[in-house]
Amino acid sequence: MGLARGWSVALRGVEGHVVEIEADVGGGLPGVHLVGLPDASLHESKDRVRAAVVNSRFVWPNERIVLALSPATLRKAGSGFDLALACCVLAANGVVPQQSLDGTVLLGELALDGRLRPVRGVLPSLLAARAAGMRRMVVPDAGLGEAALVTGIDVVGAADLGEVIGWLRDGAPLRSPGPPACAGGDEAPDLADVLGQDDARHALEVAAAGGHHLLLVGPPGTGKTMLARRIVGLLPRLTADDALALAAIRSVAGRLPDDRPLATVPPMEAPHHSSSMAALVGGGSGIARPGAVSLAHRGVLFVDEAPEFGPHLLDALRTPLEEGEVRLARAEGTVHYPARFQLVLAANPCPCAPAHDRDCVCPSMVRRRYLGRLSGPLLDRVDLRALMFPVTSFATAADDVEDTATVRVRVLAARAAAQARWAGDGWRTNAEVPGPVLRSRFALPRSAVRPLDAGLRAGQLTARGADRALRVAWTLSDLAGSDRPDRDHVEAALYFRDRRAA
Repeated sequence: MGLARGWSVALRGVEGHVVEIEADVGGGLPGVHLVGLPDASLHESKDRVRAAVVNSRFVWPNERIVLALSPATLRKAGSGFDLALACCVLAANGVVPQQSLDGTVLLGELALDGRLRPVRGVLPSLLAARAAGMRRMVVPDAGLGEAALVTGIDVVGAADLGEVIGWLRDGAPLRSPGPPACAGGDEAPDLADVLGQDDARHALEVAAAGGHHLLLVGPPGTGKTMLARRIVGLLPRLTADDALALAAIRSVAGRLPDDRPLATVPPMEAPHHSSSMAALVGGGSGIARPGAVSLAHRGVLFVDEAPEFGPHLLDALRTPLEEGEVRLARAEGTVHYPARFQLVLAANPCPCAPAHDRDCVCPSMVRRRYLGRLSGPLLDRVDLRALMFPVTSFATAADDVEDTATVRVRVLAARAAAQARWAGDGWRTNAEVPGPVLRSRFALPRSAVRPLDAGLRAGQLTARGADRALRVAWTLSDLAGSDRPDRDHVEAALYFRDRRAA
């Protein structure tokens, strides 16, 4: 009869919680009893663990085995507990010394022959183990790329259960992670590829400089998608903290590359209009998984053919746009995923979408209903709207068309000015600044904001819309190198906001 304990990690969203696993062997009829709110996949681990131990040529106790996962009130999900369960049973049976398990976190799924299979969430699990004061952690070999991103805790990788037991019992060497590999990412396509569209190009530059949301409307073939995909090349590279946060989200979603896990290029997610709610904002059975809005954290969410999306999908974006996070409630609890992204919408002006608007055969009511799928509350959160028109001549592809590198210099300068202004408050871009701050601490002269007052009185602007126009005015001022916006900047912000799609 023996008692042993080890540790693993349970994930709730991108937050990890260290779980203590106790194994009690003996004192009853043979059988395995797993307690501590395990989900279905974890409950099935009893059979996987037993087969892995036996096939690794270790003795499975033919006695009553009780495995308790603590805290008992925390829901545990997934197959990542397999390795810890097996080691605790063997420690309780005298195969592994207890002192070798002390301060050690074990993570990995076991195959029936004892091989260690990769699991999701290695990176947030490592961060949780380090925060809990654990000394070392064992992960599958496939997780060593993620493990290289975390310092302050010793991490080793193993290929099978036999290697782990040899390391715990005899000190046999295991593999350590190499230096962290940063993914530069593919270079974004160049802005010089887009013909004409000066108005939309300027709107894209303003959006990139201030972190504003953008709507592009125009017939097919005018370059909406081309232009939208080039915004990533204008954005600054991710900071170390943002890159690590994005890597944690991708790890939980199973989207983290093994060879280059740490990305420095802002992400761009472009879900198809047939996507489900779970794919867009997150969800699924059990503990909810991150969706496209979280995978686009600190990057761009591109919604192409926006009117083809269901209205309930588009309206689900409203809360993340305002709060920068997604809260998904399930019976097991509520998970929080970061979702601070820029939204770029692209839409045709009508269902028939001819190359030239004069050839449209849609009645006015059909056109209005088509774009009416973009609800007023959603559009009120979109700061910039630009119309795109058919290109009528290849002469627009002149040598003086600005490329991405040229525009990016202005964008980064404007972002640096905004970050210096808001550094004391923790905001990075003008789009993040609350309206009350702009209206009080950084109030503009009455003559400058008079166009906003006129729009509010005429019912053309909501209070939220006026605040967003004010943020765009600050971005225009930063691009122009001014200390603060004037009336021209405010009127230009309203020009971009008042553009009519139809």
